[in-house]
Amino acid sequence: MNTPQGPALVWCPFPDESSAADVARALLDERLIACANILPPMRSLYVWRGERGESAEVGVLFKTDAALLPALQARIPALHPYDEPAVLGWACDMAAPATRDWLGGLLTGG
Repeated sequence: MNTPQGPALVWCPFPDESSAADVARALLDERLIACANILPPMRSLYVWRGERGESAEVGVLFKTDAALLPALQARIPALHPYDEPAVLGWACDMAAPATRDWLGGLLTGG
């Protein structure tokens, strides 16, 4: 097992709540995340491959340990319905001790 590196978050938009929940369940089963917050529908305005677009999406905030960020960077796109989903992850600068322990438990079996 890896050594916990501290809390981390991953943000990723999905086309709908169902696909977001399917991916979240898989990541929970694989112990890559401890929690997924699926946010209500949002309106996304963007430029992709030189063209403007607009769509309804849901956002997901995945809670994990920073040691698992590389695995999530690989796994989320493999499970995601988009060909090239936006996956952004970062280590947290602050976390309550209980939160740090909870997320670190992904690596320690806690």
